[in-house]
Amino acid sequence: MTLGTRRALVIGIANYENISSLPEAVLNDARDTASVLRAAEYCGFPPDQVQVLLDDQATLHGIRSGLADLASTSTAEDTVVIFFSGHGGRFPTGVGDTSALLPVDFQTNNLLGATLPEVELTAALAAIKAQRLLVLIDACHAGGVAALKTHTDEDSIHAGFSEKSLQQLAQGTGRVVIASSRAQEYSLVLNGERNSVFTQYLLEALEGKARTTGDGLIRVFDVFNHVAENVRTAFPGRQHPIFKASDLEDNFPIALDRGGLKTPTSAQPVQPDHWRTIETIMTDLYPAGPTDQEIWARAGGDISRLKLQGTGRANWFAALRNLKLGGGGQQISLRTLLDTATDDFPHHPELTALKDRE
Repeated sequence: MTLGTRRALVIGIANYENISSLPEAVLNDARDTASVLRAAEYCGFPPDQVQVLLDDQATLHGIRSGLADLASTSTAEDTVVIFFSGHGGRFPTGVGDTSALLPVDFQTNNLLGATLPEVELTAALAAIKAQRLLVLIDACHAGGVAALKTHTDEDSIHAGFSEKSLQQLAQGTGRVVIASSRAQEYSLVLNGERNSVFTQYLLEALEGKARTTGDGLIRVFDVFNHVAENVRTAFPGRQHPIFKASDLEDNFPIALDRGGLKTPTSAQPVQPDHWRTIETIMTDLYPAGPTDQEIWARAGGDISRLKLQGTGRANWFAALRNLKLGGGGQQISLRTLLDTATDDFPHHPELTALKDRE
């Protein structure tokens, strides 16, 4: 699979004109992400296709122009990555709450007119023709709430991006949004560290430390699984990265893996009829779905990664599709799922036969 032309827009804002500054790590996050994307030995983006906007460059006009450039230059075959680190805000509009990215020239007395609200940002993303689009948002930094409320009506604005707004941004085929944390959490920056915790593990993934298929490409679930598992392990209960996609048909690649290095892998592709058989067996053994007898969690999966609704069969279909794409949790695989089910039902002939074929 080719990546087409790889393009990126990287935005980092720490020193705002009208509200309190964020840590220097915010700028380091943007600089280092751009450097890894451009590096031939890592992601292999053409250097002239990675646009970086830092502090005074990241005005509302500058961000709009950067997004418009991606819309005018990208084709369906291209791969686009957008990274934002800075203030995000949630505030009422009269017809409901909205989330927005705050540019460096954000005006505290003009919440809607001086920000990039989710409706405008969603439209800007939809205008980008690339069928592989990854948006990374780190917009809920510690101190952000205090900084915003010091300069605005205390009840009018909250820091961060809501999960509903993130889902809105992810509308469309081949669109994925990864956020550093839940809206009620902070994106952690440790004293003395160059990068935020989120970006530290993002950089690791882009530098080739994530688990991949070994074909020389890094895919969206490779990135998210590495970041989410490591952040949550390092700071349990304090920060939970978020993955949003509305119509994800493929665990699509977003960058070269260590410059395109291919490594041997023992994993064999599972045929479509094989997946249908697994779905039938799992529905029979665990009719309530992946939460039945905690089978998904016991197999190493993360139930929070699944969108569970409807019948048990529907939930198994969605969960196995997620697993097929490489999601569902860093520790789960088809092998661990079958092993766990076999422990529960050691004399099930079809299950035993499936396990032997793996």
